[in-house]
Amino acid sequence: MAFLVAPYGAEQVELTSPWQAVAESGGTPRLLSTAPGRVLAVHHHTPGDTFAVDALVGEADPADYDGLVLPGGVANPDHLRLDRAAVAHVHAHCAAGRPVAAICHAAWTLIEADAVRGRTLTSWPSLRTDLVNAGAHWVDEEVHVCHDGPGPLVTSRRPADLPLFEDALVTEFSHATAKQHPR
Repeated sequence: MAFLVAPYGAEQVELTSPWQAVAESGGTPRLLSTAPGRVLAVHHHTPGDTFAVDALVGEADPADYDGLVLPGGVANPDHLRLDRAAVAHVHAHCAAGRPVAAICHAAWTLIEADAVRGRTLTSWPSLRTDLVNAGAHWVDEEVHVCHDGPGPLVTSRRPADLPLFEDALVTEFSHATAKQHPR
């Protein structure tokens, strides 16, 4: 399972909590970024911990991952949506029908990857207009799973919604993994 973050600005709990949920469910989370080394997460706007990057997004093959998680934070998706390799990676996951999960401001990256048109999703409330203008149907829900597209899209609004977000992403990723790798 790929987790994609910028070198700075991913909301730490939106990275670490889903990461732990994926690991506890038997998945293997891998951290992708646009730069090598370590990424610096944040607690809102205060610097948080650093995390080792497993691979550069520009060198990572989306087909090597069963799904993609996009943590939020304001600076994180703002940086990612300006990086061609990051946008292409997100687009490839979505187009291939692999499950994608995005929380909070991460929907900005989905917009840039042209992955929201005709989809229903939720996000941090200030992204509503951006999503609607990009062709999405926005809902104010703790978590929303959209199956109207090539693959499941799991979205959530904020850190307080993490328990439901994690349950939904683990469920969707487990179903997709079982289909991709039947026993």
